[in-house]
Amino acid sequence: MGDPAGIGPEVIVKALAEPEIRRRARFVIYGMNELLSYAADMAELDVYWWRDQHERFDRDYMRGVIVADYDEINWFSTNVRESSKIGGQASMRFACDAIDDALAGKIDAMVTAPISKESWHLAGFKYPGHTELLTDRCRAKCSAMMFVGGPFRVVLATIHMALANIRNRLTIGKVFDPINLANDALIKWFGIEKPKIAVAALNPHAGEAGQFGDDEKRIISPAILMAQEAGINVEGPFPADTLFHKALHEQCYDIIVAMYHDQGLIPIKLLAFDKAVNVTIGIPIIRTSVDHGTAFDIVGRNRANPASMLAALHLACDMALTKKKKNQHKIIKSREDTL
Repeated sequence: MGDPAGIGPEVIVKALAEPEIRRRARFVIYGMNELLSYAADMAELDVYWWRDQHERFDRDYMRGVIVADYDEINWFSTNVRESSKIGGQASMRFACDAIDDALAGKIDAMVTAPISKESWHLAGFKYPGHTELLTDRCRAKCSAMMFVGGPFRVVLATIHMALANIRNRLTIGKVFDPINLANDALIKWFGIEKPKIAVAALNPHAGEAGQFGDDEKRIISPAILMAQEAGINVEGPFPADTLFHKALHEQCYDIIVAMYHDQGLIPIKLLAFDKAVNVTIGIPIIRTSVDHGTAFDIVGRNRANPASMLAALHLACDMALTKKKKNQHKIIKSREDTL
């Protein structure tokens, strides 16, 4: 449910009120029934769900929605509409329980509403966001942020850091890892057998033969060569100002590796601002997320747009189905080989 003080409850109930998504799966909401019911009342939605904390995975609810209710958290007594210690504690519990259940195979995918990084900090947690928490709790060697929106899939080589620090933090490994992780994710979760990957340059005109920087020659090109030698179909580095235009109009790449946050996110948010989805890759579970914040300023006003949450739910279903089909294919192939 994300931070209880944010728009998580509202976008969840609005998204799950859509009949199309309800037909696709059964859903467990890790959150507070009281807040979800309040959000549904504000939106004038007749949303019916079942509360069953202890037996939620043992019964067939026929495409129902179950609330794993944390009713011991007395949220309404706080009346918080901003970052807070209690909000950080609550949202961390929701996230950790969902991660543990996903790792145990009790749920097929995890979809997250927005948390407040400041709330986590106030609660004493070291993680700057879901991505880092997931990486640590899943014991993954490395992970990356992928964004899916409109015609683009984009994965980031660096995430949240000052532009002035990127040149000193960028390494061959930091460019190779998102290429490698993107290739694996597209095969495993998206059913693309031989993904075609493009890598954006860091500098204008891809450095213009070193006139505007040597990062392309010194770091990015060697990382691309490593990936090619590993059998990955990857090209670049290409000037970013023309790469996205080519990818949009020629539809020649399955994903683009961007060197920094805004380089990859500006095209995504330009064309799919309300429907972009964040996907964590490099971890053993499926996790998608809305691509927006807590929006404390509009909480309780019935103004939150559920489009990103709805897109995140649909993408999680798509990824889970792709995984299921691939696993079934492996089982059939194994049986054939045995025979």
